[in-house]
Amino acid sequence: MSGGGTETPVVCEAASGGGGGGKKKDSLGTAGSPAHLIIKDLGEIHSRLLDHRPVIQGETRYFVKEFEEKRGLREMRVLENLKNMIHETNEHTLPACRETMHDSLNHVLQRLQAATDSVCRLQQREQERNKKTFSHLCKTSLERSDLHFVIEKPCVMTI
Repeated sequence: MSGGGTETPVVCEAASGGGGGGKKKDSLGTAGSPAHLIIKDLGEIHSRLLDHRPVIQGETRYFVKEFEEKRGLREMRVLENLKNMIHETNEHTLPACRETMHDSLNHVLQRLQAATDSVCRLQQREQERNKKTFSHLCKTSLERSDLHFVIEKPCVMTI
């Protein structure tokens, strides 16, 4: 045990089925003999004291089971909270947001229509002003061209 090597369990020949010849003979006696019982007890003591695999496997299974149960409960709480948040959002928050957005959009559209009307009025005024200016310029230009025509006309006197 102390060397870290492999151990071979002590087994009697009758139990292992090995033996040298024709007739199988138990060197320690019959199956109910005290030596056989001692070896059996030693095997049980060895497995209980030195073979910890069943205990470790049991503890591991218990730990995994507890961890999964607690994790499952935690995840169930998280999922339940998410479900409640989604329900609240669908039932209360979304309709309120939709209504607020609709009201705000109507207000924005009204303001946009008012701005469009103002721009149209300004454009009409600008066009009228441009027409007046253009007609005034044309009138002034005609008057000047008439003056030039009159001024440039040679004076011819006939006697």
